[in-house]
Amino acid sequence: MSALQNKVALITGASSGFGVGIARQLRQAGATVYITARQEDKLRAVATEIGAIAVVADVTKASDWDTVFDLIRLQHNRLDILVNNAGAGGDIVDIADQSDAAIEQTIALNLTGAILGSKRAAQLMRTQRDGIIINISSICAVQAWSGWGVYGAAKAGLDQLTRHLYVELRPFGVRVTSLVPSWGATGFKEASNLDEFDAETAAKAIHPIDIGNVVTDICLLPAHLVIPEMRLLPLVQEIQAY
Repeated sequence: MSALQNKVALITGASSGFGVGIARQLRQAGATVYITARQEDKLRAVATEIGAIAVVADVTKASDWDTVFDLIRLQHNRLDILVNNAGAGGDIVDIADQSDAAIEQTIALNLTGAILGSKRAAQLMRTQRDGIIINISSICAVQAWSGWGVYGAAKAGLDQLTRHLYVELRPFGVRVTSLVPSWGATGFKEASNLDEFDAETAAKAIHPIDIGNVVTDICLLPAHLVIPEMRLLPLVQEIQAY
């Protein structure tokens, strides 16, 4: 029997990058996997490839979250795993140079969306007295680099959300984890414009399958154990205190 057979998982932002790796590895471990994203063509292609169930949704819209959870309740009446992975760096410029619209969009995508999803997952998991929520944060939440201030603030908020969820849901047997990765071999180079992030560096960064395996391992922990926070860093990246 597959390790996560009979488990139902939901991964957001799963049309590319880390989300695809997480969805693929959870599916290979036997879970029934729902994936969401805004780009329908890419999302459905991923679903077909890995055997997942695609639901086009925007995490910043409460009504879209309701649609996703109504479907999962109708088909399974439970959710065992929620991975809040949807996010993006937004405009990588200093805070003084950010547009108000870009600030609002970055916060909504990286933080508000996870709050909306976690609220609905918490309601269901509290009732079933079981489940795990994994929030994909970023090293930008704990370090500081020029241009990443708004994104880092959103991810720091996500880390604090995770801590509060842990306190609120622990009495119900629900586990909550913040997974904090750094450089990823996804679309990071295009988003960051880092000259040093070349092909050789990308090969040594965190690959989608890597983070997928870590998420799966977290989900396979005995139900009485939890990892509140885990950092995942590639050795190729040097990180110093600011």
